[in-house]
Amino acid sequence: MKKSFAVPLLLAVLPLVSSPRQSIQDDSKLREKANQLAQKFIIVDTHVDVPFRLREKMEDISMRTESGDFDYVRAKAGGLNAPFMSIYVPADHEPKGTAKALADSLIDMVEKFQKDWPDKFAVAKTVADVRVQFKKGLISLPMGMENGAPVEGKLENLRHFYERGIRYITLTHGKSNHISDSSYDPNRQWHGLSPFGKEVVAEMNRLGIMIDISHVTDETFYQVMQLSKAPVIASHSSCRFFTPGWERNMDDEMIKALAKNGGVIMIAFGSSFLNDAYRKTEEKMWKYFEEHKLTPNSEEGKAYVKKFREENDLKYADVSEVAAHIDHVVKLAGVDHVGFGSDFDGVGDSLPSGLKSVADYPNIIYELLKMGYSERNIEKICSSNILRVWSEVEKVAKNFQAGK
Repeated sequence: MKKSFAVPLLLAVLPLVSSPRQSIQDDSKLREKANQLAQKFIIVDTHVDVPFRLREKMEDISMRTESGDFDYVRAKAGGLNAPFMSIYVPADHEPKGTAKALADSLIDMVEKFQKDWPDKFAVAKTVADVRVQFKKGLISLPMGMENGAPVEGKLENLRHFYERGIRYITLTHGKSNHISDSSYDPNRQWHGLSPFGKEVVAEMNRLGIMIDISHVTDETFYQVMQLSKAPVIASHSSCRFFTPGWERNMDDEMIKALAKNGGVIMIAFGSSFLNDAYRKTEEKMWKYFEEHKLTPNSEEGKAYVKKFREENDLKYADVSEVAAHIDHVVKLAGVDHVGFGSDFDGVGDSLPSGLKSVADYPNIIYELLKMGYSERNIEKICSSNILRVWSEVEKVAKNFQAGK
């Protein structure tokens, strides 16, 4: 009895044991599928700092550039179809009174991309623009303004920026401004939104500009949740679950509140957003920069970064950690409330292994496939979620304007 039973049992078990060769083949198929899906689906990234990067050092992004994380060649290779061009205005421009002028000059630059390379880039002001331009093989360039400082205390400036193509505004940046408090600034002068900031939220709803709560304090976030009549986004934030106590990322309750509002958190790729050990070590480096009034892009700054990394054995996060943050949001709030908000060209030399430029989106898709995500849900993460939110913001604005 035992002999006759053992043989079929062994035969039944054998097919379940995969050889190393089989594993390699399966992995290769997943990689191939990831590459195919990256080209098949629209990929939207809500935060790419190309304009400010080129303001500091101009390059021809219609071809492969020597530096930076973004150019046309790598975007095409990675399947990136709609990178939101970040109109980034550093905090020090508000007290100088130069914030609006800088924002306008960066918008001019994005418009020039379309003018100089009309066969490659096209400014996108609506969800419909993104879809039409995708079918034409063009890379859409929607715009988001990082820091509300260029509003300069005038609601009419919101309409000005809407008409120029701005489709989200990050309420503040590294310092508290005239709209709201910043997560990076110990000065909590408004305890959330300023009185004018509350007017800004309402006017953004009326115009059809997405409200971006990346960079704001927790108090500000919850006030926005109470006031906004449209879904809200975090254009480039990650999960505080992995970086306990770091206010720049969102905690679990905030993510659930954002989802209840219909919004979406776009996961940032910088290693400090993803990995707490990295973040804590890197903080020492930023403290040195602040104390010595250095910038990381100066020659002295670059030399210090290199030395610091070597001395502290500062290891980058990995692309699998981006997938882990995405998965955490999915488990908390559902697959409809997460996407990509890389901060390419904005986080310097801190991008994770396997995700060093816009050519690498297939690596995230590969990680999601490994985790068992379906094609339909991967498409949601790549673009459908953020396009849904953008469409809803457009709809809310039309209803306001129609007096509904």
